[in-house]
Amino acid sequence: MRIPKRLLLAAAVTAIATRRQFKSRYDLTGKSVLITGGSRGLGLVLAAEFLKRGARVMLMARDAAELERAADQLAAGGRVHTVTGDVTREEDLHRALAEVQRVFGGLDVLVNNAGLIQGGPLDNMTEANFREIMEVNTFAPLRLTRLALPELRRSGGRVLLVSSVGGQVAIPHLAPYSVSKFALTGLGQALRAELAQDGVGVTTVCPTVMRTGSPRQATVKGQYRKEYGLFATVDNFPLISLDTEVAAKRMVDALVRGDAEAPIGGAALLLRHAQALAPQLTADLLALSTRLLPTATANDQGLPGREAESFLTRHNPIKSEAEEDFNQLGGGASERT
Repeated sequence: MRIPKRLLLAAAVTAIATRRQFKSRYDLTGKSVLITGGSRGLGLVLAAEFLKRGARVMLMARDAAELERAADQLAAGGRVHTVTGDVTREEDLHRALAEVQRVFGGLDVLVNNAGLIQGGPLDNMTEANFREIMEVNTFAPLRLTRLALPELRRSGGRVLLVSSVGGQVAIPHLAPYSVSKFALTGLGQALRAELAQDGVGVTTVCPTVMRTGSPRQATVKGQYRKEYGLFATVDNFPLISLDTEVAAKRMVDALVRGDAEAPIGGAALLLRHAQALAPQLTADLLALSTRLLPTATANDQGLPGREAESFLTRHNPIKSEAEEDFNQLGGGASERT
């Protein structure tokens, strides 16, 4: 008797779902975690979440002073260490992994969080902008993950890739960012498929905008103040953006469960389903929304967000609180979360 294909498919889906329900969760107690971009914003909050669950954390970032403030803020004694380095420099990646090995004796969880964001019209974006952001957002996680693989295979470890809703739906005026995050989401899928046989779990999270205080670290192009004002407002608007602690908890939950991919926040979930169910309508709506955004200028120079502040953005209490809480006010290395 021939079994219908649809019945076989339904049985396979049911088996996978059942297996997931009974699969043991990854215990973070005593595990060693390396977090890139860990000195501020989401990276800092992720560190706090891992510490709550009993892990030990190594923070990597480019600015030593910011790292010191972050470690003091986390106040977890010997469970927090720092290493200064740039994720685009392979020698710094080697050094960070060596430091994790020296301090913790091995690596269990790698969190690729460091990221770059640029906002502005496509006409003001150069090819160099695309190449720069790909180096930070895509190739750096690829390099670091590959370098860490021997240790992750030994420990049966986990990899967390912090992508974005912009890595599932292209967001107007964030073209280089979306391209890099689409590539990162694809990288996560490829790593997940190939590393499962080695006992290494890979989770890619795609959050909506979060109240991390990071707009001041972004680069804006075109009509600087308008672009920054829009970005900083959306990023700190409660009905649209997500509380950072809530986002971090959901991301670590996804890692612990062993999820392949997880949208974080209602807006991310809505856009993901809209893109899957009605791609043409979604594309048309995004194209229409672009007409409401600031137009391009003749100047292709970028400006750090903190230099494009206006009275309204400077005195936004939600934004100011996030900047203060998440170590965004230092004068060190900029433009990366």
